Amino acid sequence: MDARSDGHTENFSPYARAGDFVFVSGQAAVDESGKIVGGTFEEQMRLSVENVCAVLASAGLALSDVVRVGAYVQDLEDIEQYNRIYPEYFRPPRPARTTITNCLGGSVKFEIDVVAFAPSGRSSPAGGAE
Repeated sequence: MDARSDGHTENFSPYARAGDFVFVSGQAAVDESGKIVGGTFEEQMRLSVENVCAVLASAGLALSDVVRVGAYVQDLEDIEQYNRIYPEYFRPPRPARTTITNCLGGSVKFEIDVVAFAPSGRSSPAGGAE
């Protein structure tokens, strides 16, 4: 397994590679300092997905490589927005998806983790190791 810290000081890696799969840790709407940003559900969801994109890019991957999504929506009333925004990022054939509600605390309204498929033959980004 190859776990990446990418300079993060949290107690987790942004992603870990195991065989042909890359597991991206949960991403919320946080800025560079770790502060929660975005007041609305839509703002938080979009920033969370953009954070996933950044982590995937550091592993040489993109959203089109994602095969599973785990999404955490604090307020059940936001599910409609979630379902409206989701297809903007995940196109057919869409990844397998699990959505859990009423599970986040504080001002976090949305969090997402993903699993991406990265065949062994694919080259890794500069400086990356398989």
